[in-house]
Amino acid sequence: MSGEAIGRRSVLKGIGLTALTAAGMAQAQTARAQLAVPNSVGIEPPKLKAPANACDCHHHIYDAARFTPKTSGGLFQPNGRVEEYRLLQRRIGTTRNVIVTPAPYIGDNRLTLDAIARLGANARGVALLRPDVTDAELEVLTDGGIRGLRFSQVPPTATTTFDMIEPLAKRVAAFGWHVQIYLEADRIAAAEDLWNRFPTTLVFDHLGHLPQPAGVNHPAFAVLRRLLDKGRTWVKISGAYIDTKVGPPTYADATNVAQAYVKAAPERMVWGSDWPHPNLAFDNKPNDAVLFDLLSQWAPDEATRHRILVENPESLYGFTKSN
Repeated sequence: MSGEAIGRRSVLKGIGLTALTAAGMAQAQTARAQLAVPNSVGIEPPKLKAPANACDCHHHIYDAARFTPKTSGGLFQPNGRVEEYRLLQRRIGTTRNVIVTPAPYIGDNRLTLDAIARLGANARGVALLRPDVTDAELEVLTDGGIRGLRFSQVPPTATTTFDMIEPLAKRVAAFGWHVQIYLEADRIAAAEDLWNRFPTTLVFDHLGHLPQPAGVNHPAFAVLRRLLDKGRTWVKISGAYIDTKVGPPTYADATNVAQAYVKAAPERMVWGSDWPHPNLAFDNKPNDAVLFDLLSQWAPDEATRHRILVENPESLYGFTKSN
């Protein structure tokens, strides 16, 4: 056999090995991406690729073995530890995160501080407080990465009373925190005077909790639009499953609401998974890949999605600015 033939065969063999290696790597990547995550159905990754430093701005951590909850019952979510949350990050591709202290830990934010420390510089937190919190405790929470205070008055996660909101907001304002609100839409609309005099930046959870089929025609949407126009209010475009009547996979009614917010103020929108989805029954969890892919419809422009997932969280939570 000629040297030329031998050389050609070697080249072809090399190409074949390279192709096999590439195929093997692709299969391995697919296998890694297809990942079962507790409190989430499906194993496939999202179709939408998360940009570098993408942030999940709303999720919870539960860990009864290491931190005894203040309350028990149906609100506590099993398999909601840092270890399980890291699986969700691997599946959807986010690397930054904001932990919101869940209702069973009201007034005790040690679990959130611990999770922030374990997840490192890419993690921040939002606390649940009681009125008797001391300034020394607020300083510890700030040093530990807490950047906001949440008020939740929506069953079954109601943890505070309405009269606690303004006094505690004045307390945390001195530490540079924002205040995060999860209220029924009727109460958001009725409290417009309060929001207008508020001492901190405001963040409204889960699309403003607008009921369907009213959606953007509910009076609360007009209130939130006016607040957004004033420049100190943000909205978390999260929890598509909370108020939908259409449901998965399109969540078309929630999509209409999210698109309206993004159109109004893309510079003050942030996205969150709401994992492990405490508003839903244990046998009715959503597909987190589908929820992440909704961003393709909510913000079709790639630059706007980047803003929502990367730049806006940097501004709101104080993450290091991306290059």
